[in-house]
Amino acid sequence: MRDDLKKPGPKPVMAPEAPIPPRPDVTNVPSDLASVELSEHRTNLSTHRTHLSEHRTDLSDYRTDLSIQRTDMSQDRTELSMRRTGMSFQRTRLSADRTLMSVIRTSLSLISFGFTIFQVFQKLHESNVITNAAAPRNFGVVLVGLGILMLVIGIIYHLQFMVGLREERHAMAEEGLVHAESRFPPSFTLVTAVVLLFIGVASIVSMLFNVGPF
Repeated sequence: MRDDLKKPGPKPVMAPEAPIPPRPDVTNVPSDLASVELSEHRTNLSTHRTHLSEHRTDLSDYRTDLSIQRTDMSQDRTELSMRRTGMSFQRTRLSADRTLMSVIRTSLSLISFGFTIFQVFQKLHESNVITNAAAPRNFGVVLVGLGILMLVIGIIYHLQFMVGLREERHAMAEEGLVHAESRFPPSFTLVTAVVLLFIGVASIVSMLFNVGPF
């Protein structure tokens, strides 16, 4: 809450209930004196109405101050809500990065485990330790291919999700629902996933065609 909120003054004390001045009885009073008494009575009534009007004015000013304070507090709540919504977009983006990291860990395990199985049985076959290593080598190729496929699907899903999130954030910013002042930096997790994808493709090409860095 801001410190510059206008605070209402003290609530006006309720005016004491003053009786209405009684109307003078001028039945048997001479006309000139009756006129004076009636004039004084009208003055007293006017003074009574003035006091009531001043009290109503004080109450109205107090209600106006309360209304201004409520308006300021409502603006503060709206501002806080907008900032919370903006932060929720950042949390959602980080959650998408964590999801992609989970895909990277699983894909890395499949690729490394499959490549290791392939290389072990390939070396054993080349050393004439075993005569047939086709089945375990095929199993290693399948594991590497599964890791690559899983990584490709994870990258595509991440890109689609982030594009949709950015578009929704931009639309809400145009409607004035969020400030959208904080930027969405490039995802380092996505860069890592793409690099791992290239490594996985190079691995499976090396396994199938015996070419490449591996």
